[in-house]
Amino acid sequence: MMKLVSARPSPFARKVRVLILETGQQDAVEIGDLMTSPMDTPAEVAAANPLGKIPALIRDTGPTLYDSRVITRYLDDRVGAGLYPESRLWDTLTLEATAEGIMEAAVLMVYEHRVRPHEKVFEGWLEAQWDKIDRAVAAIDARWMSHLAGPLDMGQIAVGCALAYLDFRHGDRNWRKGRDALDDWFAVFAERDSMTATAPE
Repeated sequence: MMKLVSARPSPFARKVRVLILETGQQDAVEIGDLMTSPMDTPAEVAAANPLGKIPALIRDTGPTLYDSRVITRYLDDRVGAGLYPESRLWDTLTLEATAEGIMEAAVLMVYEHRVRPHEKVFEGWLEAQWDKIDRAVAAIDARWMSHLAGPLDMGQIAVGCALAYLDFRHGDRNWRKGRDALDDWFAVFAERDSMTATAPE
């Protein structure tokens, strides 16, 4: 059996866990939950990924895989799930990359408060990260709604996990303002069994 080294609050790990549920691979992947941060890397995480980041997928049949996009491509290919459809592969990958960028900026905002002394928190830098998020969310709402309305793929899963993380960690920022179409889509997507089962506590 494979093991996913992850943490429940991580949007990157959640993306993988949603894929596992959507593709019926629960019996093939054990989910490991642990806490990590840039300042404190557990030994299990460091052993799985020298960069000290999650998620990582420990396999019996080959080297450990890390970076969520590598893991999701592997798991999708393993069962031929088609979440990276050839007919719209580049659109799916671009949408997934946009969602990953939202996650990265949102996580960095959390770390700015969590690991820096209060007096050294750089508000200008925080706002610059939010600007990236705001532009990306606006772009998804303006350009990608037809894709989001199509058959399930990894771009949709990534966007769903990214928006859920914004609600979880940055709810006061209100990404929904002026993005009614995306808000409506997310309200439905967030009710998928795979999303409710992986919601952070």
